[in-house]
Amino acid sequence: MTNKQSPKLPEQAPSRGNKWWLIFAACILLIGGGIFYVETQFQPPKESGPAVDVEIPTGASPYEIGVMLQEKELIKNANFFKWYLAYEGTSSQLKAGKYYLQPGMTMEEIVHVLVDGDAKYGTTKFTVPEGLTIEQIADSLAEQKIVDKQAFLDEVQNGQFEYAFLKDIPQVEGMKHRLEGYLFPDTYETFQSATPHQVIDLMLKQTEQLLTPEWQEQMKKKNLTLHQTLTIASLIEREARVAKERPLIAGVIENRIKGNPPMKLQIDATVQYALGKTKELLLYEDLKVESPYNTYLIDGLPPGPISTSGQDAVRAALFPEEHNYFFYVTKNDGSGEHYFATTFAEHQQNIAKSQ
Repeated sequence: MTNKQSPKLPEQAPSRGNKWWLIFAACILLIGGGIFYVETQFQPPKESGPAVDVEIPTGASPYEIGVMLQEKELIKNANFFKWYLAYEGTSSQLKAGKYYLQPGMTMEEIVHVLVDGDAKYGTTKFTVPEGLTIEQIADSLAEQKIVDKQAFLDEVQNGQFEYAFLKDIPQVEGMKHRLEGYLFPDTYETFQSATPHQVIDLMLKQTEQLLTPEWQEQMKKKNLTLHQTLTIASLIEREARVAKERPLIAGVIENRIKGNPPMKLQIDATVQYALGKTKELLLYEDLKVESPYNTYLIDGLPPGPISTSGQDAVRAALFPEEHNYFFYVTKNDGSGEHYFATTFAEHQQNIAKSQ
């Protein structure tokens, strides 16, 4: 048997048709990948989360704005944001301002907000008047569907906030709410999705701004802690119905505390706080309620503030008017003003007039 090698056949080159098919498939993949990439860049990096604020300064470039948005995890790519604005022809139309943006918004939605200058997007306003208790603030915010009442009260009591002045809140037995009197009364704007922690933090930030070096120095001069100052201010806030009388009532409180001997404050507003309700007319049995807040029974100040205090009430607490009054009673003329007296005999005469 002979061993002959079979002739080697030449390899078959791919046909021209196969080459075009491969090129076509590669183009399809490239185009599809590009479309997928573009679509993913339009989508937010996070589906949801607490709203965040973005402050765009005047003159910021589209890329700089994109970097801000990327750092806040509102968009995926600052460069793509810049290219998208150029494609849309809106690069020069973004407006400076402070914006509240919700994670989960698409890039188109964000650009729409920034072009329209709708800085109030996703926000809500609420007002905390002077003289409200923590419970009343919680009720008001719950009615406006800004927070859950119990979650708000829990955060008031247990929330951790990075403010130096909160470290000095004393652990006083019988104190109702840890942050009573520390939430500054004002009109606020916050995210619609704000948590109780964020809402409380907003109000505490205003309180911090209230504590100017001048006022802190005055507290030292009067040997008062912030807690004592806010407590006195809350008494003034609840007792004074006429602005001009705040320093006068502050002077009465100081005279009673520093009297020789000291006198009980006997402030009706503290009894109402102890009762947990406001009564137009307190009965003698109300004045006997057992509570560390009842200044008809205790000596000195109650364990803490009994309400929010406005700036004027805090100022009156720090700069009371100097006088010899130890008593006051409300006039019965609808003015909200008081009769002031130095002696108990004069006070009795004023009570007769007020009735």
